[in-house]
Amino acid sequence: MHEIVGDLWKEHAEGAVVAITTNGMLTKNGKAVMLRGCARQARDRFPDLPKILGEQLLNHGRHVFDLGRRIVSFPVEVDPYRNPELGIIEGSCRELVELADYKGWHKVVVPRPGCGGGGLEWPVVRPVLQRYFDERFYVITMQETGNATGQNW
Repeated sequence: MHEIVGDLWKEHAEGAVVAITTNGMLTKNGKAVMLRGCARQARDRFPDLPKILGEQLLNHGRHVFDLGRRIVSFPVEVDPYRNPELGIIEGSCRELVELADYKGWHKVVVPRPGCGGGGLEWPVVRPVLQRYFDERFYVITMQETGNATGQNW
């Protein structure tokens, strides 16, 4: 696992598969709730993602999904109103590695899961990811800009 500083969406534009941290909550019309962080950024860039992820959640539950366009979901919490859980993050790590193996992906970029708006501390989350992620996986922290030093999505 590599730790990098940069821009998640620049990595995406350069061909990497990117994971967006998600939850399992649906709106009344069956769309995934993508309120903050990189999930919100993905929703704003690709307005059909809430519908695509919502269908997967409805049919299969809260899992890692290939959402197309080199974007994958990475569940970290039950819903956006609860704290992220290390057990959910660990399950997502296992599933993401399996999916990367199956798809033959060579570079997968993941924001620090649960460490932005979720409130988990990186020194607690890092060992979980290190148990699963190999050299194909890059954990990214947002590049310093103005007052947003070291922020995550």
